[in-house]
Amino acid sequence: MTTVKYDQDIVAWANEQAALLRAGRYELLDIEHIADEIEDVGKSEQRELISRMAVLLAHLLKWQHQPERRGRSWQLTISAQRGDIADALEETPSLRAKLDEPAWWLKVWRKALGIAAAETGLGDFPAVCPWTLAEIMTEGWLPA
Repeated sequence: MTTVKYDQDIVAWANEQAALLRAGRYELLDIEHIADEIEDVGKSEQRELISRMAVLLAHLLKWQHQPERRGRSWQLTISAQRGDIADALEETPSLRAKLDEPAWWLKVWRKALGIAAAETGLGDFPAVCPWTLAEIMTEGWLPA
């Protein structure tokens, strides 16, 4: 049995669980909560990918719908998000499967629309993403 309760201090609990693992004291591990935390790592990586893709798409929408406001800052954000997404997919190849899921894209697109609407005051955006993944991820590509 562990001495630190999972729901009382998760950081102290995690440190204790790591020490027990390293010491080979497997019988003392809080297996159920360890399993939950491992699953949460995957969910966190998925949320990060959704967030980065939504920011990228929102900036592409802003670029397309507000040509008079285009600037270096938007280009830098677009480039940075593309790079971070590429890095995430390289570091966690299993995330690539998400890019083939229509439900995942709907979630990302809804989030992108919310960001773009909040930042522009506009609301007349396409109901579905008008660009291909190849376009979205191509460095230097910007919608007309």
